[in-house]
Amino acid sequence: MKLTPLQKKEIRDKIDEIISDYTNLVSGIDNEAQNDEDRAYGGIIRAGKGKLVEEMATRLVQIAWINVLKQNEERLQINKRKAPISITEKYIERQEPLLKAYLLSHKAEQRYKFGTDVQVFIDDKLVLPIECKAYTENAMLKRILFDAVLAKEAYGVSRYYLVQLESQLGGDYCELKEPTYGSPASHALMSHVDVDLTIITLLKGERDINRPIHKKEFFKKLTPEILENTIEKFATALEPYKC
Repeated sequence: MKLTPLQKKEIRDKIDEIISDYTNLVSGIDNEAQNDEDRAYGGIIRAGKGKLVEEMATRLVQIAWINVLKQNEERLQINKRKAPISITEKYIERQEPLLKAYLLSHKAEQRYKFGTDVQVFIDDKLVLPIECKAYTENAMLKRILFDAVLAKEAYGVSRYYLVQLESQLGGDYCELKEPTYGSPASHALMSHVDVDLTIITLLKGERDINRPIHKKEFFKKLTPEILENTIEKFATALEPYKC
């Protein structure tokens, strides 16, 4: 769905708040990392940016549901609740006899608790799983796609979302244009899973490891237009759950 001029006007203050928070955090994160003697510099930078993307995605979903779709806030839950992933019969069957016997006798214990960064539930049903990254390159995309497969197994969702500040996937993911044609390597990887992955990039320009955005001279602006576009995508995904 496309936002109307009136809807854009109604949510402009909230968008401006997100942009302000992004600007303040990214501008100040370098000083925080340099002044913290107990934690590694790179770890603070990554953690700060990752948490920022999670918070932004959460707020954009809330705007889409409450302010754009005009739905009851109480129906919406956003959490990190984990779901159990059980061992498969096919895996057990192909093991050598002793291990197979062990796995069969301890089958109930063979579980993995799965969750993603931002999980959007409507009426207690997961409808919008969102992975959040400061940036993504294709080696990371492989892991994200496996998480998407696990999400489908655990919750039955057939669509997964990746929200990244910057892109290092190649192609035109960093150009912030519609339509986006993606990159050859990313499409090759995505073609091997039966889940549709929507990739949303928030900052223009391919990530450059030598030009980190938390450095003043390489700072990238977050624009209202890209946030509006992201809200439109979330609103479209959530629209079938209106009542």
